[in-house]
Amino acid sequence: MEELLQQIAECIEFGKINLASPYPPNMKGQDGADELTKKALDMGVAPQEILNNSLIVGMSKIGVKFRENKVFVPQVLMSAKAMNTAMIHLKPFFNSGAVQRKGVFILGTVEGDLHDIGKNLVAMMVEGSGFEVIDLGVDVKIEKFKEALDQHPNAFVGLSALLTTTMAAMDRTNKELKEAYPAIKTFIGGAPVSDLFRAQIGADFYSADPQGLVEILNGLVA
Repeated sequence: MEELLQQIAECIEFGKINLASPYPPNMKGQDGADELTKKALDMGVAPQEILNNSLIVGMSKIGVKFRENKVFVPQVLMSAKAMNTAMIHLKPFFNSGAVQRKGVFILGTVEGDLHDIGKNLVAMMVEGSGFEVIDLGVDVKIEKFKEALDQHPNAFVGLSALLTTTMAAMDRTNKELKEAYPAIKTFIGGAPVSDLFRAQIGADFYSADPQGLVEILNGLVA
């Protein structure tokens, strides 16, 4: 059983989606995350165990590699595809309550900014670490963040920006959300922002990479 869970984790880490997938070349012709996750469930492995000991493990490993510049965006995207394929088999158990999420993370690129690659990577990594992700997309107005928080009052909030010109929108968004929901924890990220900027606008956390964000979140829910 442990060997099967390890195989699923490796499929996630290296981006092996299914049997038909030719990537990575050294795993060609082998079962992928799709088949192995179904096999584990058929063998009676608990869905929570698959999430904790396979999906989260695999995504954590690729996240660390990405932070250390040992892999790049295409490899992370392949890992995310493998994770999403495995997640399809687990979704019914999330919906029934048999598998518990660690928490909810609301995420969006702030108003005026249309960039989404960094945000999408964060969404994939956070979901792969066991959180429910509410991805609001790009050019997100403050009202949309508020609507999501009204539906998920205990959620964490991530604000993304890639342009220096939209840092002001990030500042406004953070301030208004903090005023309306004093208890929320906000996170900021993106190329032009820094921990100094985080302190200036009153956000709670900054991370330069997705794995760092995941580690902060895990610390908050531990």
